[in-house]
Amino acid sequence: MTKKQKEEVALFRFGVICDLVGTLRLEHGDAEKLIHSKSAQVWKIPYSNRTRIAASTIRKWIRRYRESDGQLSSLYPSERSDRGKSRKVDDETILAIVRMKREKPSLPVNELIKELKKKELITPGITLYPSTVYRILQSEGIQRKSADKVDRRRYEAEYPNDIWQSDVMHGPMVKVDGKLKKSYLIAFIDDHSRLLPQAEFYLNERLVSWLDAFRKALLTRGLPRRLYVDNGSAFRTKHLERICASLGIALIHTPPYTPQGRGKIERFFRSVRSRFLSICPENLTLDDINRMFLEWIPANYHNRVHSSTGETPLQRFGRHIQLTRTAPADLEDHFRKEVRRRVTKDRTVSINNRIYEAPTKCIGEQLRLLYHEDRPDQVEIIYKGASCGFLVPLDLNANSKAARDRTATEIAAVGGELPFGREVCK
Repeated sequence: MTKKQKEEVALFRFGVICDLVGTLRLEHGDAEKLIHSKSAQVWKIPYSNRTRIAASTIRKWIRRYRESDGQLSSLYPSERSDRGKSRKVDDETILAIVRMKREKPSLPVNELIKELKKKELITPGITLYPSTVYRILQSEGIQRKSADKVDRRRYEAEYPNDIWQSDVMHGPMVKVDGKLKKSYLIAFIDDHSRLLPQAEFYLNERLVSWLDAFRKALLTRGLPRRLYVDNGSAFRTKHLERICASLGIALIHTPPYTPQGRGKIERFFRSVRSRFLSICPENLTLDDINRMFLEWIPANYHNRVHSSTGETPLQRFGRHIQLTRTAPADLEDHFRKEVRRRVTKDRTVSINNRIYEAPTKCIGEQLRLLYHEDRPDQVEIIYKGASCGFLVPLDLNANSKAARDRTATEIAAVGGELPFGREVCK
């Protein structure tokens, strides 16, 4: 695997274990239940045809991440060291056993093994014995009668900024340049207090709009430890995963078609529809509806006693405000996009059809480049893990007049000497 591919795998693995390695440790029983629920999910695993993850594998990732003191590189895939050797029951066979037992919970173990053989789901070279299958099912927490039951419970974060939920609500039509366009309410809610770190209407629900709201939420109320979002494509981007990982935020996607995990923000949206939009005039501009919404929130929501908590969201959030993490001073840098480019022989790289010049020492090297799309003149170079300044936009006219540095080899070939103070490019 290339380094980029290993990083993608590590980001995926962090996404799986993020809510198990956060600052708030779960009780052993709760952690085990969460691990088993994750092992039962269907995953899209990078560079793999598998769709399930064994509970033992999840525990191994957690252990490696903690032992490395939170280094993302600890989750990089390692090269196999047992090729050509006999192995015990591997992960793929374990997952096949668990999956079939969940699909057919009443199937006896002997019949389960026959079914696995019939469907060729056992890795060649492995012999399954009933005692082995019993141990696997026991370690994975699979019981005969309850394999198909789902344990759903109400929950509430213990402190402010432990968990944020975020979602998008389709809003009313607003006037834009004389035409009516649909608006979208992008909102974040603190699970403990029900406070809104940010809620604003936008003209679309694309990631760029959501990130704008997310940035404002972080600046206003600090950093959450966990962030629940839906399974939409906008929230499955590597860009968002890197932002959250760099800020120490566990990004959690609720499974498809299960809005129960974001119930608190869904209830807030119902309040917006019944108590705010019902009194809004029609055909407002986007600025008008946001101004009215900003005025409505303090009196009608933040300072109103919540029926579930018995307190106002502001009171409940403020009681433990000393436990919240403020946004870092370089927050904007965490939101930069990242691309990888190899520098050509003429020292250039291209980003979004813009051509830049890199330092001479980087010719032929692959660089990590960090940038904001609205600031194309500020592209930072990361080379061998360290910052090497910024790329320079290509100026053809200036290059036609610039003197070229000559290497020591070229100068020696013509019998010359290096000018005093001139560095040799290496």
